[in-house]
Amino acid sequence: MPNIQSAKKDLRKSRAAAVRNRAQRSALRTAVKKAKAASSSEAERKSATALLDRAARKGLIHKNAAARQKSRLAKMAKAAA
Repeated sequence: MPNIQSAKKDLRKSRAAAVRNRAQRSALRTAVKKAKAASSSEAERKSATALLDRAARKGLIHKNAAARQKSRLAKMAKAAA
């Protein structure tokens, strides 16, 4: 455990950020999984796309990873139509 006050604060901040990131990453994965399902609606795909954009903007995932997943979702949607 840190002894210096600023290090203690850094630890609190990093723990809070880790919890927040874990929750957001879980929600993102769930949304993408629902969007990839055969019975997915247009709204689910739009929601997953928006979450991917936000995650990339916030640095939760890399921007190229978000672009790749969005591309694959669009490809699946086009094939299903």
